[in-house]
Amino acid sequence: MRKTVRHLADGREIIYFDDSAKPPPRDALDTRDLPAVAADSQIRRDPLTGEWVALAAHRQTRTYKPPADLCPLCPSKPGKPSEIPESDYDVVVFENRFPSFAQSVTGEKGTLDGRGLVPVAPGKGRCEVVCFTSDHDRSFGELSQERVRTVVDVWADRTATLSTVDGVEQVFPFENRGEEIGVTLHHPHGQIYGYPFVTPRTERMLATAAEYHAAHGRHVLGDVLAAERETGSRVIAAGEHWTAFVPPAARWPVQVLVVPHRQVPDLTGLTGAERTDFAEVYLKVLRCCDALYDRPLPYVAAWHQAPVRRGRDLSWLHLELFSVLRSKDKLKYLAGSESGMAVWVNDATPEQIAERLRAACAPR
Repeated sequence: MRKTVRHLADGREIIYFDDSAKPPPRDALDTRDLPAVAADSQIRRDPLTGEWVALAAHRQTRTYKPPADLCPLCPSKPGKPSEIPESDYDVVVFENRFPSFAQSVTGEKGTLDGRGLVPVAPGKGRCEVVCFTSDHDRSFGELSQERVRTVVDVWADRTATLSTVDGVEQVFPFENRGEEIGVTLHHPHGQIYGYPFVTPRTERMLATAAEYHAAHGRHVLGDVLAAERETGSRVIAAGEHWTAFVPPAARWPVQVLVVPHRQVPDLTGLTGAERTDFAEVYLKVLRCCDALYDRPLPYVAAWHQAPVRRGRDLSWLHLELFSVLRSKDKLKYLAGSESGMAVWVNDATPEQIAERLRAACAPR
């Protein structure tokens, strides 16, 4: 894989990752007249929960559902410049033009209104967009196994780089797919957030892992993985180095964990063989998901990685995929119990979810 770093008209970094045999030099210029990125992010900690909340009002003006011929993630064409100046690409990463967190934000740490009750700080971090292919009409599940392996290498590269960025405490690669999830750009792409704090979900998982290790001397996800591989009732796909299964306390109508058999804190710790095996197992999972309702499944695919500076010995890298679609044309809404009290009520058991997924991708 060849990596080439360039810059867009407003100074943002763009990085080309080429897996083709003889890629071009990647020297196309961004001809647009762009204003400087004006990110004004702030984070505030909720005094009742201790959780950080990001405020990024400048994102209200971000691009929203453009027509396909004006897609900003497609390669540039004559008279139609996009975020990617080249006429074609393999995988490309660039700084988000409307970031939730950025290095350019200003401000000082303090408290809201100087009262000492609500800590505030500039939302200093980094947000990147990852385009998986130049083909506007493909999906991640339609990529070749070789391309998925390239994307894994890109995720690992960006995790390593963003972990050194000033203010970043956790690196989060993810993909949102489908309008039901809230996607406004249909080109196959994901994002990477470099958070200026450790996320609430990760804090909770680290606390649970620490408690379990103190009681049993083992990692909780390692024991869950072993139990799932032994029983097999919730397993969707498995390879030499990874197993995909519906979690035993699934919250979502479709939910799958893809877990490596070896504990590593983040994507940078995966071997070449583990990265290749992930590509094979994950593509199987995505094929099952798209076959479930005989339509493209809207989903979130989220990498759970260790924080940059702490809890790394308690972290076990894994991917979580979930969907809000509970039938072909019905959504799972987060209503009173879920939104108000964070108590989830699922309309299907994990065993039923797993059986439906296995049946969907079985030979017909």
